[in-house]
Amino acid sequence: MLIAGFPAGAWGTNCYLVAPAAGEECVIIDPGHQAAQGVEETIAKHRLKPVAVVLTHGHIDHVASVVPVCGAHDVPAYIHPADRYMMSDPEKALGRSIGMPLMGELTVGEPDDVHELTDGTRLRLAGMELTVAHAPGHTKGSVTFQLPEQADIPSVFFSGDLLFAGSIGRTDLPGGDMAEMLASLARVCLPLDDSTVVLSGHGPQTSIGRERATNPYLREVAAGRGAGTAAPRRGM
Repeated sequence: MLIAGFPAGAWGTNCYLVAPAAGEECVIIDPGHQAAQGVEETIAKHRLKPVAVVLTHGHIDHVASVVPVCGAHDVPAYIHPADRYMMSDPEKALGRSIGMPLMGELTVGEPDDVHELTDGTRLRLAGMELTVAHAPGHTKGSVTFQLPEQADIPSVFFSGDLLFAGSIGRTDLPGGDMAEMLASLARVCLPLDDSTVVLSGHGPQTSIGRERATNPYLREVAAGRGAGTAAPRRGM
């Protein structure tokens, strides 16, 4: 398994390219602000052939490069229908203007081919199977993607802005909801095995076991309580 990731743009959003191995087809996860160059460099380095872009949610820091990346490789994008409007109207998704200088750098809109994601879908792409879980809280259409455990390779969980190392995604933007976030953490994250590798939308790699033991939000959810005085939330 090849997973190559890099932080992109003004918000340091993690973009991932996932393939069975170098020289094979790949899936691109969350090509955000200024991610297109990094995507092309990673494709060239590992001799990859993109077959799809999949999006954990619709915030501009995760989708800003979806149009040029999909266009360059003639591939579809996958997004939950509740967040689809954000690709064409990013300012509405944030409840404010993100600034004219930044907007001037972006190609806002949908790629030519968009597929909508649903909870429980198993995407079979590039010789891999990604299981989709709808996980609202950060946005109404937030989803996660999970690769199954293989031989001696643990399961990999692409958590988007649901779960971070030591924290969770913010819930104070339009469509955010703390009650939904806590419910998603309980339903989507708690059942995962401790060995599951967590690759999130921002920040470093972690594991479900580490977060179960140390993440104040996940600990509160596991204990059946609210978020209390947990650590500050992150992300856009």
